[in-house]
Amino acid sequence: MKGYLLLLVLAAAVTYLATPLARRLAIATHAWTPVRSRDVHVIPTPRMGGVAMVIGLTVALLIGSQMSFLSQALTEGNRLAGIIGSAWLVCLLGMADDIWDLDWMTKLAGQILVGGVLAYSGVQLVTFPIAGLTIGSSRLSLITTVLVVVAAMNAVNFVDGLDGLAAGMVGIGATAFFAYSYQLTRTVSPENYASLATAVTSVLVGMCLGFLPFNFHPAKIFMGDAGAMVLGLMVAAATIIVTGTIDPARVPATQAAPVFVPLLLPVAIILLPLLDMALAVVRRLRAGHSPFHADRMHLHHRLLDLGHSHRRAVLIMYLWTAVVAFSAASLIIAPWPQVLAGTIIAVVIALVLTRNWLRRAPQPKDRTP
Repeated sequence: MKGYLLLLVLAAAVTYLATPLARRLAIATHAWTPVRSRDVHVIPTPRMGGVAMVIGLTVALLIGSQMSFLSQALTEGNRLAGIIGSAWLVCLLGMADDIWDLDWMTKLAGQILVGGVLAYSGVQLVTFPIAGLTIGSSRLSLITTVLVVVAAMNAVNFVDGLDGLAAGMVGIGATAFFAYSYQLTRTVSPENYASLATAVTSVLVGMCLGFLPFNFHPAKIFMGDAGAMVLGLMVAAATIIVTGTIDPARVPATQAAPVFVPLLLPVAIILLPLLDMALAVVRRLRAGHSPFHADRMHLHHRLLDLGHSHRRAVLIMYLWTAVVAFSAASLIIAPWPQVLAGTIIAVVIALVLTRNWLRRAPQPKDRTP
């Protein structure tokens, strides 16, 4: 555990120290987010915070690869190089979009390329941990991997609409994923706790923590597409690694179907972004627009329209992310009836808090954007 916590702290510290440099780079390259009708910020804000995140990711994982505890898990095959390399590729793609506003087809093509690079390095979805189900061909495995990567990147990108929202939601979900992955490693491999997936999720938590002080409302810098796609890529990478390596036969039968959790947990982490993305795609296609056509109808925008302040809307999204993600992760340590009972209690508490916050919310004309 100490090794993973060290990676988390390293990623957080490096990201924190690199964020002011990323902000200067954004200003120098005129990578600003202007004030548009669909936006909630009131002054143009530099973006490109993803540069700081990918620097934190790189430094933490490279140092981790030199630690005796993690060196074998991180340096086996080409997966570490693939994760770092694909993170930089998607960061560069996001930087180009932050500066020049690329069209959606160019971004999608770049995302597919990044997914292919990650799969080629060995981070590829080959098996499902349910009844030993194996994907039938290498081509289908590649396609499935790319689809998972592209979906995760766009889900995080779609929800990145309020200060601190995407970084906080991914950080909370990644914390649940870290706890699950660590406990799973202890269960199926008690002789060796080293795990690439656990290392990646610990670094992902650190990246979010290091960036949030600059990104929480009022934000000094936005993560931009560079940051959102890097976060989505890391969620997808950890998901694929866990899903492809778990051995259901080594999981105790007394636990409540934890073999299903590698499929459920990443969905739980980005459930709200995925739901938001699905609704947005349907809404835009019905209106005759491109699925990437921006609007002001996301879930977080609707919370603002209900009267919530900027910070309160973000905290509500944090709360529901925690309920969903930690409920799924708890399947590794508790039988499903207990998890279900705890989840119902958590949902009721979340509903009460959401409703009470709404009652105390100021009128739309009085709240700060």
